[in-house]
Amino acid sequence: MCGIVGYIGGRDAQPILLQSLRRLEYRGYDSCGIAVLASTIKVHKDVGRVEQLEKALPKNKGKLGIGHTRWATHGKPSKSNAHPHIDCSGKIAVVHNGVIDNFQQLRDKLTQEGHRFRSDTDSEVMPHLIESYYQGDLEQAVRRALVDVHGSYSLIVLAANHKELLVARNESPLVVGVGDGENFVASDVPALLDYTDRVIYLEDGDVGVITDDEIRLFNQAGEVRRETNVIPWTMEDAQKGGYDHFMLKEIHEQPRVIRDTLGGYLSAIEPEVDLGLESTEFEDILLLACGTSYHAGLVGRYLLEKVARIPVRVEIASEFNHSNAVLGETWVIGITQSGETADLLGAIKKAKQMGCKTLAITNCVGSSATRIADQTFYIRAQPEIGVAATKSFIAQLIALYLLALSQAKMDIRSREGLIRELRLLPDKVQLILDGEDGISKYGKYLSTYDNAFFVARGINFPVALEGALKLKEISYIHAEAYPAGELKHGPFALLTPDTPVIAIAAGDDTYEAMLTNIKEIKARESPVIALADEADEDIDKFVDYVIRVPSVAPIFSPVINSVVLQLLAYYAAKERGCSIDMPRNLAKSVTVK
Repeated sequence: MCGIVGYIGGRDAQPILLQSLRRLEYRGYDSCGIAVLASTIKVHKDVGRVEQLEKALPKNKGKLGIGHTRWATHGKPSKSNAHPHIDCSGKIAVVHNGVIDNFQQLRDKLTQEGHRFRSDTDSEVMPHLIESYYQGDLEQAVRRALVDVHGSYSLIVLAANHKELLVARNESPLVVGVGDGENFVASDVPALLDYTDRVIYLEDGDVGVITDDEIRLFNQAGEVRRETNVIPWTMEDAQKGGYDHFMLKEIHEQPRVIRDTLGGYLSAIEPEVDLGLESTEFEDILLLACGTSYHAGLVGRYLLEKVARIPVRVEIASEFNHSNAVLGETWVIGITQSGETADLLGAIKKAKQMGCKTLAITNCVGSSATRIADQTFYIRAQPEIGVAATKSFIAQLIALYLLALSQAKMDIRSREGLIRELRLLPDKVQLILDGEDGISKYGKYLSTYDNAFFVARGINFPVALEGALKLKEISYIHAEAYPAGELKHGPFALLTPDTPVIAIAAGDDTYEAMLTNIKEIKARESPVIALADEADEDIDKFVDYVIRVPSVAPIFSPVINSVVLQLLAYYAAKERGCSIDMPRNLAKSVTVK
């Protein structure tokens, strides 16, 4: 969840570390710090954002250094708990992302040996452990320390009298940026793009020695070579581009994201879907995901069962990891924007151990998921910086439509019709964006409430779940989503005139049942905002407000309705003055379990 960076080269390290940390604040932003080596190691850290730290910093002239922006796991946000952490001598500094499971045993042992701890974090054991093994050879000390550590980590080590950075990775992402006469290290690619587009993705078990002109990587088998990848997008893609927030920019990028994802897999001439995947024999499908990706998976279940007639189940990856799941000839598909979600990676590994073929649907080339799964299906969302997922969710839905169509059991005319409709989705989404002002007023209306319900049926129930998640995570309005028919089984007790209900009234075979449920809600005097087809002439009679959406085939309504709910949440949060791109207590990529 945290972001770590490192630099070694001919330039002053401090401004590079600060700029790189700013690019990683979506990974954590409750505290931050840097360590720069000149004649000695100078450590500066504090609670708050990188911008605040920068204002308080003296100019440090060292040419190598490390930095960290934190999302707290062990110990509250505080200056003492911020990274980098140092050893007793002040000559070894470490930044760490991950969770050290046996830190308490290590801390107790080191304390008995005379080491003095200053924080409540698990990470602080690392510099002390390295110090305990250090006899002049930093690489050897790091290697010996890692033998004692159980858990996940990506870490960068800086030591006085050493013109090198030591790096290591296990179950937590780490990328080396390749420069000319300089090299960089970071948790994620956006931190590097101001300086290089050439990167090396470390793998679990890798330890590296980084100098200004050399990158040497090792694992248990000895020295290894990892492929250098060229990143296909630029820093401009990861900036706001004139929008007030990354989230709004990323919502507006969705027509392009749909076109790009379709363009990679749909024939321009024939109604054919080619995912470039090897043929896989299976009897059923298990979709695994977390958070927003889980909601995409729930939509995917409807699609695959309807279009491909394949039995599908969907599980939250963190729960699957602790289950006694029984899998047969099951194709296991993991959905993850970052490709680094710790629980999802563990679930894919578990499925492989059970003999299942696996597929990763992800946005990030070279991510851990792509190396663990047997095959990869890339969405084309480009970098997503806002913590609340928007365009990656829509891209995941498009990927699942394509997957369903690739497995479709239907006549050619029906397939052609679905593909024709699929190609129209970018223009339909653009129509919603063109009517953004009309949606914004309902977001402002919702901002005055403390609670909200979302209801839907069928394929749009997962969209209701996603709408509630978006509202709660960026506006801090308590929001819950239910299948509309389930309200009478308890949630009705919470309906009052102060509990607005957002009802998705899709024009499919659930429509009449939805109207019945809406009437039941109105009988409890809750205000109702309905999302309804532009051709629906009846809905106004039953609700307080209507947001009209472009007409699409019912199977594609999740895409259209999702974009509306994203905008609704955005404008509610904006009206409340919330930190939209970096909501409290949240981080973009959940790399700890």
